[in-house]
Amino acid sequence: MAAGGSRQNKVHKAMNRPLTILGAERRLFFVALIAGGAVFSLMHSLLGSILLFVVGVVIARIATKHDVEILRILFNSAKFHRRYDPMQWEPAEITIRKPDVQD
Repeated sequence: MAAGGSRQNKVHKAMNRPLTILGAERRLFFVALIAGGAVFSLMHSLLGSILLFVVGVVIARIATKHDVEILRILFNSAKFHRRYDPMQWEPAEITIRKPDVQD
């Protein structure tokens, strides 16, 4: 035990690193893979499906580099209400009244 009663434990980098495939978080990679497969099944376009898969993986890599938990945040955001929505602004009608002046 170290002096002063403090304890140090080894923490390996692999424990804190996200699970990725080709640099993209694995769930986002799976979404890109399914989207490419769906395009191939629905439109019978191999080139289109490969292109969509590559674009999806590139976007997934960017999202993973920005925030690993971005997919969980997006799915949970539907549960919460906005506090202020500027698109639902309604103008308030203001009337100015002059005071009655009595002589």
